[in-house]
Amino acid sequence: MGASQRCRSSIQPPSFGSVFFVRTLWLLLMVMTARACPRTCHCTDRNGMVVQCTSRNLEHIPSNLPKDTVVLLLSSNQIRHIPKGAFRDLHRLRELDLSHNVIESMEVGAFHGISEGLQTLDLSNNHLSSLPKDTFAKLHARVRLSHNPWHCECSLQEVLRELRLDPETVNEVSCYTSVQEEFVGQQVIQVLDSGINFCNFHHKTTDVAMFVAMFCWFSMVTAYIIYYIKHNQEDARRHMEYLKSLPSTSHISKDYDTASSVF
Repeated sequence: MGASQRCRSSIQPPSFGSVFFVRTLWLLLMVMTARACPRTCHCTDRNGMVVQCTSRNLEHIPSNLPKDTVVLLLSSNQIRHIPKGAFRDLHRLRELDLSHNVIESMEVGAFHGISEGLQTLDLSNNHLSSLPKDTFAKLHARVRLSHNPWHCECSLQEVLRELRLDPETVNEVSCYTSVQEEFVGQQVIQVLDSGINFCNFHHKTTDVAMFVAMFCWFSMVTAYIIYYIKHNQEDARRHMEYLKSLPSTSHISKDYDTASSVF
């Protein structure tokens, strides 16, 4: 038997058992990775992962959350900002608790990927004063917004119009500040139900600002025209005085005739 034949005979194709073992190991590794629990949290499997990250001094949303998370508890931490797509891989998420943090802002798309399946969202007891209009786009969850320093104006009204507020805490959503001082301290829902439209105040403010800007522009144009006219009048007056100061033509011609007769 030649050397090449002995070499080919020594290389055996992988058996079915070894291929099955490798594939099983790979699938097991994928499952373990998908269900890995963040080091700072506690996870419990209850037909889906319940991830408990309460009171862990977290400043950001954990990035390695199990993809089969159904309940995510992040209350009583130090989270300040919710970025776009913070929960995009948690397609099974039903309950999200972000209460008792120091959240000041959220980007549009913060709940992208979970908005249609989420059932409960708790944002109470944070530092939210305003939100972008489309923050909760397509969100069907019952939302808690109580005990935040809300600024009552047009954008907040537009956000609330798209939400399903939790009926148990809806009366705890109040105007901490407002475009109209008379509404400070009042419940937002009661103010809106009374017929107040903060967007009208916004439009009126914009109209007043435009009117003031136009008035200033018109005043500047008028002042420039008046200055231009007065400047031209002054130049004309000086020109006339200069012409008057010149010797007249008749006087020059008489002097010329006198000089001619002498010669």
